[in-house]
Amino acid sequence: MTDPRQRATELTELIRSASEAYYVHDQPVVDDAVYDQWMRDLIAIEMAHPDLVHADSPTQQVGAPIAAQFSPVVHGEGMLSLANARGIDELREWHRRLRDVLESRGYGDAPDQYVVEPKIDGLAISLTYEHGRFVRGATRGDGRVGEDVTANLRTIAAIPQLLRRPGAPPARVEVRGEVYLPLAAFAEFNAQRARDGLPTFANPRNAAAGSLRQMDSRITAERPLALWAYGVGARDGLEPRSQMEILEWLADAGFPVNERIALLDGIDAAAQACADWESDRASVDFDIDGAVVKLNDIAAQEAAGAVARAPRWAVAFKFAPTTATTVLREIHVNVGRTGALVPYAVMDPVDVGGVTVTRATLHNQEDIARKDLRVGDVVVVQRAGEVIPQVVAPLVQRRTGDEIPFVMPDHCPVCATAVVQPEGEVQMRCPNRSCPEQIVQSIEHFASRGAMDIEGLGEKTVLRLFTTGLISDVSDIYWLHERREALLALEGFKETSVHNLLTAIEESKARPWARVLHAIGIRHVGEVTAQALADVVGSFDALRGASATQLADADGVGPIVAGSVVEFLSSEANVRMLERLQSAGLTMAQEEPRLRVDGPLNGCVVVATGTLETMTRDDARARIALAGGTATDSVSRKTTFVVAGPGAGSKLATAERLGVAVVDEAAFLEILDGRRPVPSEETSTPGI
Repeated sequence: MTDPRQRATELTELIRSASEAYYVHDQPVVDDAVYDQWMRDLIAIEMAHPDLVHADSPTQQVGAPIAAQFSPVVHGEGMLSLANARGIDELREWHRRLRDVLESRGYGDAPDQYVVEPKIDGLAISLTYEHGRFVRGATRGDGRVGEDVTANLRTIAAIPQLLRRPGAPPARVEVRGEVYLPLAAFAEFNAQRARDGLPTFANPRNAAAGSLRQMDSRITAERPLALWAYGVGARDGLEPRSQMEILEWLADAGFPVNERIALLDGIDAAAQACADWESDRASVDFDIDGAVVKLNDIAAQEAAGAVARAPRWAVAFKFAPTTATTVLREIHVNVGRTGALVPYAVMDPVDVGGVTVTRATLHNQEDIARKDLRVGDVVVVQRAGEVIPQVVAPLVQRRTGDEIPFVMPDHCPVCATAVVQPEGEVQMRCPNRSCPEQIVQSIEHFASRGAMDIEGLGEKTVLRLFTTGLISDVSDIYWLHERREALLALEGFKETSVHNLLTAIEESKARPWARVLHAIGIRHVGEVTAQALADVVGSFDALRGASATQLADADGVGPIVAGSVVEFLSSEANVRMLERLQSAGLTMAQEEPRLRVDGPLNGCVVVATGTLETMTRDDARARIALAGGTATDSVSRKTTFVVAGPGAGSKLATAERLGVAVVDEAAFLEILDGRRPVPSEETSTPGI
C-alpha cells in the first residue's frame, strides 16, 4: 500500500511543476483532467491525514508565483481559484454543502438563486480604477500578488480607460475579468504567424497569456486580444447586493459582459444552464472549459465564506475535457494540392471530448521543433475549436530515452521528387505538379462547394476515379460522360448515382468565371481574390495575355497573387488543362464586367477583419460591393480603410504600420448609410 506521506509529496511536486508550466511559462505539460485528478487525490489524502496539510501545499495556494521580469502588485482582495464539479451529481453535492453552511450560519432562508456564467479559458486579470480612471492592471499570480501588466492591458480596446457609467464613479474598484483570444481571430493570427515563418501557438489560452505577458507592449498591441468582465474585488464606493447587480454595473461602466449570463432559481435550472453551455461550446467564438455557478446574493456569499483556495459560494462546472494524453507512435507526411508537405501525428487511440482521436496535425517542421516532439513521446492532445485535433506538447518528464527526433523527408513521400523550401517560407514543398497526391487534392478542391460545387464528387469518389484511371486531372471530369459504362462497372456505382453525378458535372459548367478561377487552385487565390482577378482579367484569353505588372497594379490583386498567377500559367500542363475546360464548355469569361455601383464607397478598397457583431465578414464584403467598393483580403497601400472588429490581428497591425485608416463596425455602418464620410488616416475611429 502506498505511503500517504510519500504519495502527497509526489503529487505536490507533480502539481507544482504543472502549475509553473501553465501559469508562468504559458505552456501546459499535462491535460486539465489529469491535473484536476492530481489535485483531487491530494485533497483526499490531506482530508484523511490533516497532519500532512502545510501552508505551501498546492491545495492552499492559487496559480503560481509571479515571474521575475514583472513588478509585483498586491491585490486589494484575493483572486481565489474555484472548486470543480465534474458532472451534475457533483454540482448537486456542492449545492447541498452550500445550503448546509448557510443554514448553520443563519442564512438558510437566503434566496436559492444562482448566476451561471461561461468559464472562459484565458488569463484572469484585475483592473484597478480610481475615481473612474484605469490606473493599474495585474495578472492573478498566486492569488495574493500578481504581475503588473498595465501597459499591455492599455492596448486592449475592450478595456475602458475611463468608466462610462454616469454619476460619480467609485473612489476605487478592482474589476475582474478574463483576457482571451476569439477563436476566429486566433486561427487567423496563427495562420499569419505560420506564413511569416514564426512559431504558432498551441491554443488560444497560451496565445492570450503569452501576448499579455510581453515586456514590449507594442507586441501586445498587435495581438487580437479581447475581454469578458465577470466581477469586482476590493471596492470603495460601490456596494452591490447581488452578482447580477455587479454584472449590470460592469456593462453600464463600459465593460464587455457576456449576454448569455443568466440568473436562475434553484440548482435544477442552474444545472440545465451548465448542460446548455456544454452543448453549445462549439458554437461560440471563444474557448470555454466549463460554466461557473455563483450564489447571487452578496450577503449570503459573505456568510458562506471561503475554504483554503476557493470560495464556498461558487463552483466551476467542468465540461468533458478537450485535452487528453496518449502516445505519439509515428509522424507521417501529407502532400497538399499546392505541394506543401504537412506532417501529422499517428497516436494511440484516445477519447478527447467524446471523440476518439488517432491523428492530429503538426503543421510543419518548425512547429515540431518548437514543441520538441519526438516519436514515442507521451503527448497532450487537444481538439482545438472542438473540431481539429492537435498535439499541444510532450510530457518531457515521462521520457525514457528511447524517443526519436523527427526529420522532414528531403524527397516527396508520394512521387520521390526532391523537395524545396522557398525563401522566406516555413513549408517544404514538392515542386512536381504531376505528383499524384497533388492531383487528387486539386480535383477534390475543384469539385468542392466553394468552387465548382459538384455534388457527388467527394473525397472517396475522387480517389476511386483517380486510382482507376478514369480521371487524371480536373479537366477529365468533363469527359466522364463518355465513360459512363466504365463508371457503371465500378462497385457501388448504380444507374441513379451515375446519372446524378453526370448531371451535377453538366450543371457546374454554368458556374461563373470567378468560380473557375478559384476552383483551378492557383496559390493565394481564394474566393474573394478570384472575383477581384475576374474583374481585372475578364476571360481566360485575357488571363493568358496579362503580365505580372498589369495584374499587380489592379485593385484587389497585388504582387503576391500576380506572381502566383504567372507561375501557374508557366506550366504547359496547367495551360492545357484550362484549354480543355474551355473546350468542354465551362464559363471562361465574364459576359460583361460587373457593373460599378454608384455608392458611398466608389473607388474604395476595403478590408474587413476581426469579429463583426451585426454581420459576417462575407456579409460585409457584399455590402462593400453594393456600396460601389472593392472588398479584399489583404491590407496594402492601396487599401482605403480597414473595418476592424474585436479580435482584429495582423491586418490591423499592417494597417497601422502603413498608415491606412481604421474604423469600427458602428462607423462602417454610418459610412454605408452616407452619414459619415469615407475616412482618411486622420479620421480613423479612436481606440481601435
